Amino acid sequence: MSQETIEFHYGKHHQAYIDNLNGLIEGTDLAELPIEEVIVKAEPGPIFNNSAQAYNHSFYWQCLTTPQGESNAPSGKLAQAIDEAFTDFATFKTQFSEMASKHFGSGWAWLLVGKSGKLEMLAMHDAGTPIQDGLKPLLAVDVWEHAYYIDYRNKRPDYLAAIWQIIDWQFVESQYDATAPSSLMLPE
Repeated sequence: MSQETIEFHYGKHHQAYIDNLNGLIEGTDLAELPIEEVIVKAEPGPIFNNSAQAYNHSFYWQCLTTPQGESNAPSGKLAQAIDEAFTDFATFKTQFSEMASKHFGSGWAWLLVGKSGKLEMLAMHDAGTPIQDGLKPLLAVDVWEHAYYIDYRNKRPDYLAAIWQIIDWQFVESQYDATAPSSLMLPE
């Protein structure tokens, strides 16, 4: 991921969601709530879209780290859960990348703990976020074009192939090990 992508995606695009949300909820009963509660309470429309996109992007950035190379993989209980749910890590990566690549339009690809307690993959459109459905997100990959267009143009599969080298499996594992969702640090 290039410096230019980060400057535009994080510094401008993500920041716009934060700024828009802050303006929309200023002076309302939502202003003091954790962002997860704002998402759940918001009606469809601008407050939901901006709060969900602020959350999704914050989660996405925490899922990334400096390049770890081709061998970057989860360990411990998360690795075992991936093997149980998807046969093995290589199969999971292939299935996740295919789901994200074939997702029509803008949205997000998620690894999450479903209501059954098992790992699941889910592609969600636009500002869709697992927490609106009471699901526990573990890994988010942004599949909106702004996430990859500077570096990969219209080649979403190339972006998805490269993203595996910068997944922060320690963060993903911490989400899996956590007993309750944690609030995210959002830019101001």
